Amino acid sequence: MDTIYALASATGKSGVAVVRISGPKSSVIAKELLGGYLSPRLTRLVTIRDVCGELIDTALAIYFKAPASFTGEDILELHVHGSISIIGALSECLSTFDGVRLAKPGEFTRRALDNNKLDLSQVEGLADLIDSETEAQRKQAQRVLSGELGVLAQTWRNDLIRAAALLEAKIDFADEEVPEDVYAEVINLLIKTKSALLSEADGVHFAERIRSGFEVAILGRPNVGKSSLLNALAGREAAITSEIAGTTRDVVEVRMDLNGIPVTLLDTAGVHNTDDEIESIGIKRALACAQNADLSLVLTDGDDLPQFLTEVSEYIVVYTKGDVTGKDGAISVRSGKGIDKLVGKISSLLRNKSLEVGVASHERHRLALTDAIGHIEVIMEIVGDDDQIEFLSDRVRSAVMSLDSLIGSVGVEDILDEIFSSFCLGK
Repeated sequence: MDTIYALASATGKSGVAVVRISGPKSSVIAKELLGGYLSPRLTRLVTIRDVCGELIDTALAIYFKAPASFTGEDILELHVHGSISIIGALSECLSTFDGVRLAKPGEFTRRALDNNKLDLSQVEGLADLIDSETEAQRKQAQRVLSGELGVLAQTWRNDLIRAAALLEAKIDFADEEVPEDVYAEVINLLIKTKSALLSEADGVHFAERIRSGFEVAILGRPNVGKSSLLNALAGREAAITSEIAGTTRDVVEVRMDLNGIPVTLLDTAGVHNTDDEIESIGIKRALACAQNADLSLVLTDGDDLPQFLTEVSEYIVVYTKGDVTGKDGAISVRSGKGIDKLVGKISSLLRNKSLEVGVASHERHRLALTDAIGHIEVIMEIVGDDDQIEFLSDRVRSAVMSLDSLIGSVGVEDILDEIFSSFCLGK
C-alpha cells in the first residue's frame, strides 16, 4: 500500500500547519528528512531538510507506530510554520520518495475504516463533527463518533443471534425432544429488539434536524411584522420590509444559531384573500411551510387570531408592534422588547424536541433500522409454526445483516465513495 501525505490543517497562511503522513514509508521519511528514527508518541523538535540537505523548516514531529494510530498504520505528523512556501517545499520533497503520493479526499479516514479503527457510523459522525456549527450539532456528532451506535447495534445483533441459535436448535434436533420451549424466549427477544429499533428509528428525524437545522416558519397577515422579526432575529437585513402589503411573495430562508440550536427561519408571504395569481402562489407556499416546519411563529398585531391556524401543526402566537398597541406581552422589533424572551421560548421548545434524538442520525441509518424491523415483524407473525422454522431462521439472519449494514460490515460499498468525497485531503 502506498504511503500518503496531505495537509491536515486549513489551507492558507497560519501560525502552524500540520502535514500528516501515513503508511509503511513513514519511518523511512522520518530518517531521511529528520535525520533519524523517532520514538513513538514522543513529540520532538526537529530540523526538516530536503534530499539535497537544504533547510525546509524547524518543526515539531510526532510518530505513531501501527496499529496505535488514527489510520492503524505508521503515521508521521509534522507541525511546521504555516507558510504556503514551506508547505509547498515539504510537499514537493515528500513526492520524490518512491511509493509516496498525495492523499485523496478522505483517504486517511478510509484507511481507518479498512483497518477497523472506525466503523462506518463513526466515519459519518466524524464528517458531521467537522461540519458542525452549533453546540447541539457538535454534541450529536460526538455521540456518533464515540461509537455509541456500534455498541447499540452489537447489543441488538447479539439478541437476534441468540434467537437464531434457538431456532437452529429446533431444526437440528427436530427428531429429538428439545428441553425447553424455545419460542417463548425467541418472542421475548424479538419484542425487546423491535421496541429498541423503533425508538431509535423514530429519533432519526430529529437527529437530521440537528444536523441540517430545525425549520421555524414565520406566518401572519400582510404587514404584521414578519420580515421585521426575521431581520431582528438574524441581526441583519435579510428580508425587504415595507409599508406596502405583499412585499414578501416567496419564502426567504435564514440559517442561524439560536442558543446553540441550529435553526432555519422561513419568512413567508402574508396570508390573506387575494385575486393576485403570483401572491396566491406565495400564500400556498407559506401554508405548506407551516405544515412541514418543526415550529411556526404566528404573528398578529390585534386581538383576533388568524383563521389559518387550523392548517398549522405546532405554533406559537406572537403579538407584534407592542410599541404601538401597548398590548401586554407583545414584542416590539423597534425597541427590542420581548425579543430575548421569544428567542428563549423558541430554543426551549426545539431543545425539548432534540431530547427525542437517538444516536442514529442519517437517513441511511433509518432505512437499515426499518429494514431490520420489517424482518422482525414477519418473524413475529409466524413464529411457533414448526413447518416454517427454516424460513424464520433465515429471516433472523436477514435482520442481523440489516444491523451489520449500520456499521459498515456488509452491503455499503456503493455509498463509501459518496461519503469520503465530502472529506478534505488531510482527513
